[in-house]
Amino acid sequence: MANTYTWRIAQLERETSDGYVFTAHYTVDAKSDDAVYSAGAYGSVKLERPKTALIPYSELTEDVVVAWVLQKLGDETVLGIHAALDSQINEQRSPSKTAGLPWT
Repeated sequence: MANTYTWRIAQLERETSDGYVFTAHYTVDAKSDDAVYSAGAYGSVKLERPKTALIPYSELTEDVVVAWVLQKLGDETVLGIHAALDSQINEQRSPSKTAGLPWT
C-alpha cells in the first residue's frame, strides 16, 4: 500500500528591503491509499541567499519554494520524513498498543 505525500508552504520569512526569503516553514501531509488514515509533519529550513538574481517576492509560487525546501532537505531527509509518516499511518492501521479492560 502506497501513501501519498503533499508538501505545502505554511509561512515564509523574508527581508523587507529586497524580498530575500531566508526561512521557509513547511507541512507534509500523508494519506493512505484508501484515504482512511493520515499523518502530518511540520518543519522549517533556513535558505541561503542565491548567488544569482532573486526571484521577486511577489512572483514566488508555492511550487518554487517547495522545490527549494526539498533541495535543502536532501533526498535522505525527505525519505526519512516519508518513512516516519508511513510509520504513523501503519500504527493507525494496526495499533501496537491499546487500552481497555479485559472484563468489559
